[in-house]
Amino acid sequence: MQLSQSRPLSGRVAAVTGSTGGIGRAVAEALARAGADVALNGFGDPAPALAAIKAHGVRARYFDADLADGAAARGWVHAVEADFGRLDILVNNAGIQHVAPIEAFPDDRWDAILAVNLSSNFHTIKAAVPGMRARGWGRIINIASAHGLVASPFKAAYVAAKHGVLGLTKTVALELAETPLTANAICPGFVKTPLVEGQIADQARVHGMSEEQVVREVILASQPSRRFIEADHVGETAVFLCSEAASGITGAALAIDGGWTAR
Repeated sequence: MQLSQSRPLSGRVAAVTGSTGGIGRAVAEALARAGADVALNGFGDPAPALAAIKAHGVRARYFDADLADGAAARGWVHAVEADFGRLDILVNNAGIQHVAPIEAFPDDRWDAILAVNLSSNFHTIKAAVPGMRARGWGRIINIASAHGLVASPFKAAYVAAKHGVLGLTKTVALELAETPLTANAICPGFVKTPLVEGQIADQARVHGMSEEQVVREVILASQPSRRFIEADHVGETAVFLCSEAASGITGAALAIDGGWTAR
């Protein structure tokens, strides 16, 4: 496949879960800027994201699927392949959150978070790898979290799931190590997204603090930079992982966390 310097992913097809907003949309737009056609998924209104991606002169489509259901997650991948004719780049970004002490953590929220944040990655990868192998190229990028590397209180399910994502990523990377396919994880710190805004409200309730105090004393206290991570920076890291320069990077967990996990 002949790729241009300015649009190195021209001719590639990318599928990004949880991409109607937040980090997922930023990743989808970055891949589109690099020339990839993009398949979206998410619970939000897809129209704004679709319009933004198509503005880069690439093809974009939204495919609905409840990723908490394994068969639906695999079916989403197959639908993308059937519509676009191929799938070269799989980005697992979909995630949900709940904050509560372990003894009060609802069973149904534990099950839902593990299903969406971890098990959906397994199902989409399982469905995508055969086609990638057959075509002789593939990039699997799992959006984990700094919480895949370290823990925080009151986030038992999220931390467990993100640690699991890193283990899954390493295992897939080893299984694919002798092929032209790579599997990597990106571990952002706190990015200002609707998910984090919800966490701010939840943490304020748990700690009995104002939301402003939570941002300063709880959320960004973990990040030595004291700045939210930009979603666009996560997107550009995903583009790099799809480049030839990154072809030797596999099984890695790339932290974009303002120094959080350096401590």
